[in-house]
Amino acid sequence: MHDSRQLEEKMMTTEAPRTDGALAGLARFCYRRRRLVLLTWIVGVIAVAFLGFNYAAASDNDYSGGDSDSAKAQALIEKHFPEQQGDTLTLAIKADKGIDDPAARQKIEKVIAELDASPITGPVASPYQDENLVTKDRRIARTTIPLTDKDVPKTEVKPLVELVKVASGDGVTLGLGGDKAEKAETPPQGPAEGVGLLTAAVILFIAFGSLVAMGLPIVTGLMAVLGGVALMKLVGHVVPSPDFTVLVAVLIGLGVGIDYALFILTRYKDSLQDGDEPESATVKAITTAGHAVLFAGTTVMIALLGLIAMGQKMMTGVAIGASVTVLVTMIAAVTLLPAFLGFIGYKINSLRLPRRVSRRSGGDGTPARKRRTPAERWAGVVQRKPLVAAILAGAGLLVLTAPVLSMRLSLPDASVQPHGRSSYTSYKIISEGFGPGYGAPLIFATEVDSRDPELSSVIEAVRRTEGIAYATQPRISRDGQAAIFMAFPKTGYQEEATVDLVHELRDDVLPKAPGGEQVYLGGPNAGAIDFAEDTSSRLPLMITVVIVLSLLLLVVLVRSVTIALQAAVMNVLSIGAAYGVLVAIVQWGWLGSVLGFPTEMPIVTWVPMMMFPLLFGLSMDYEVFLISRVREEYERTGDTRSAVTRGLASTAKVITAAAAIMIAIFTTALLGPDVSVKQIGLGMAVAVLVDATIIRMVLVPAVMELCGKANWWMPGRRTPKATTAAQARAGV
Repeated sequence: MHDSRQLEEKMMTTEAPRTDGALAGLARFCYRRRRLVLLTWIVGVIAVAFLGFNYAAASDNDYSGGDSDSAKAQALIEKHFPEQQGDTLTLAIKADKGIDDPAARQKIEKVIAELDASPITGPVASPYQDENLVTKDRRIARTTIPLTDKDVPKTEVKPLVELVKVASGDGVTLGLGGDKAEKAETPPQGPAEGVGLLTAAVILFIAFGSLVAMGLPIVTGLMAVLGGVALMKLVGHVVPSPDFTVLVAVLIGLGVGIDYALFILTRYKDSLQDGDEPESATVKAITTAGHAVLFAGTTVMIALLGLIAMGQKMMTGVAIGASVTVLVTMIAAVTLLPAFLGFIGYKINSLRLPRRVSRRSGGDGTPARKRRTPAERWAGVVQRKPLVAAILAGAGLLVLTAPVLSMRLSLPDASVQPHGRSSYTSYKIISEGFGPGYGAPLIFATEVDSRDPELSSVIEAVRRTEGIAYATQPRISRDGQAAIFMAFPKTGYQEEATVDLVHELRDDVLPKAPGGEQVYLGGPNAGAIDFAEDTSSRLPLMITVVIVLSLLLLVVLVRSVTIALQAAVMNVLSIGAAYGVLVAIVQWGWLGSVLGFPTEMPIVTWVPMMMFPLLFGLSMDYEVFLISRVREEYERTGDTRSAVTRGLASTAKVITAAAAIMIAIFTTALLGPDVSVKQIGLGMAVAVLVDATIIRMVLVPAVMELCGKANWWMPGRRTPKATTAAQARAGV
């Protein structure tokens, strides 16, 4: 009787895990040659890190391109106005007694002289020599500071920011704005990742109850992320990526790296508890959980590479860079971790918390009375009323998704900077004195040819347009073949009215003005609008590509079209809910200030585009581990209800721990300075929370209960039959 019960407990699948396949061979090699494998990893990571961090490719944050108006305008400027290639800074001045007050004037002229003397700046115009740079009441002034090179490092700009900050005071407020100034003021990400790792360590310690078991996933994840990020920096020489790619890759790499090691380690511990030797337990863990890890990781990579369908250079770089990091974490999970297990062996539970006797056995080693776990009891509740549970869960997700209907996309500007920064001070002064549109002018560019070089009719038409505060005179290129002029909107960079104004100028004003058909409207403001609209138009294609490719992969793994379709629909629901919560917090301002967002703001253009493939792939991770266990139980018993209950019970602890680790790591992004990374971290944390609770704990058991045997439908294949204990003994 005792032997029969043990046999039934061990019989988790119709077939025992393969011990002669490629994964089994790899696991044995890494276990037996653990010193060689570990040494190879250490040397490899050090070498790649040295090359990657010392010879990293430069970031490419250019979101322009294609055939948009802003891209054409930028191409003309680059061709005919090479002196415009350097970035510019804006010095904003506010004097309580007016800029003509002797003390104020002395301070202002001294600052301007010091900025003009810097080796990284060009000539700085004085507001005392140009009335257009001063407000009518002469309390606020501004001037532009050209930088000599567009690649000036932020370390060289920071002294200029400090100079302005120190000079500000005694009735004169100064602020230095511009993209380079913002980056110079942005501190490093700081302790955010460290906080996430510490939280992950606590979660792992609670889950495993052992310091040794806690440390293995963290060490494996850290080595994988270090190697992956360094390799990503080298790949940037072939496929350039924007500067936020590193932060995204670290968040994703740590999350999946620790989670993948956690899944494998859990199976290893289970095998040891069932009486296997350490080597055999390692092989079983890699051929079961490791196999699922490879499928899950491949799904994440395929989903990420779906970004290439956007056809945008910047997002292609992000997709390749983040995929490289995920690939390295997958390799670490099935090679480095088995080597660590070879060193640890039975000591996996060393340095553990004292615990009560396991429920799996009594004090004398005999099996204890079967007790239903909380997960089993919860599954029973859902399965008794599956339709009610599915409707309530679906309705809740739709409510969370509803704010998506008002989502606005834009790129961040100085208005969303922390209020203590010089760049925000500059923005506020300029907005107060000249209007919010002066921070990001519209730039009109055209080839002159034989047309009126003064562009008088075009400029006059632009000036008469409602929403334009001021337009400059044209500037002719040195070769005489092109001209540019600027116009300043009355509304700010982030406002919907500015978007409407750009469309009015392009669709109505310029076409009606003589010669206006060949005038291109660009600049950072228009470029951001074009990028947002291009992203919105391409997003459905990317979503379709990601869903189709992930579906095909999941069908191969779970061998069921029904379950693959269920997973796709549920993942879309959870991502939609994450989008909705993100809009409510960031755009509507609900709890925004509490979570580190200084003001209400649109969603950063690339965040939804980046979130979808990442979350779709990560959600598939939990689907793979849960459904793999459910399928094992179904093939053993033939009972869907029992299979779902037992599958949920056996994976609840590990999926909960994995989700908690993901949430901990993603929410640490809120501690950093970058609002873009804050948004993606918040959105992903919400999606993982929704996926691990409403999706896995309610919708999955409810929908599978409703589908019954149809869960396992696959064209051309019969529904799997149960394997009895007698058949197992006979080897059937």
